[in-house]
Amino acid sequence: MVKIYGTMKCPDCVRCTGNMDANGLEYEFIDINADLKALKQFLIYRDTLPIFDHCKEIYDIGVPAMVLEDGTVTLKWPDYIRSKGGDPSLFSGDMDACSADGSGC
Repeated sequence: MVKIYGTMKCPDCVRCTGNMDANGLEYEFIDINADLKALKQFLIYRDTLPIFDHCKEIYDIGVPAMVLEDGTVTLKWPDYIRSKGGDPSLFSGDMDACSADGSGC
């Protein structure tokens, strides 16, 4: 089963899980704000995988981060939903941007 590391305080995480639900896709949501062990597990990915380099350069957190069934980590949740025959735009959410400068997430 796909694991999604994130926080429901993040608009992108809300959109990701909302679209996973809307498309009937199974996942385990791991809330990095609710559990210190979960945060540490996420930080191991973030601090060691090149996929997060751009996030770190622009001071983003790097969530939602999906760990696929084969262990691959991706930040491209819309692509994952499409790969399963779903539509990643069914749920848009209504939260404001979360970047420090207000430009996005």
